[in-house]
Amino acid sequence: MSILIRVVINAVALWAATLLPGVDLGGSSTGNRILTLVVIAIIFGLINAILKPLIKTVGCAFYVLTLGLISLVVNALLFLLLGWIAGELELPFTVDGWWPAFWGAIVVGVVSFLLSVLLPDGSNKDD
Repeated sequence: MSILIRVVINAVALWAATLLPGVDLGGSSTGNRILTLVVIAIIFGLINAILKPLIKTVGCAFYVLTLGLISLVVNALLFLLLGWIAGELELPFTVDGWWPAFWGAIVVGVVSFLLSVLLPDGSNKDD
């Protein structure tokens, strides 16, 4: 159940990022757009689960030297990667460059954090 909640949170956060100029979610019908958001959220979750820990491990010195500000660059690059993968899979989700990716990654991070705080994920069981 926790994975489904994470996918929904990511989908809502990605939808919020599409409100920015340069981040576009195509599709004509609402059902099509929701399905695209869910697929994009799953891909985004996989990217973050696989690549982000590797990048943090390899670039540990950069995180220390920049006091963590390099994470903004890493998140923007992962967001650009998401747009590229969506294009390769012919999904109607596009990221038009560095600055839309940068601001989109910030919006996704803030929205997912806020929704994670507000929504229970089932991991705090009192068993």
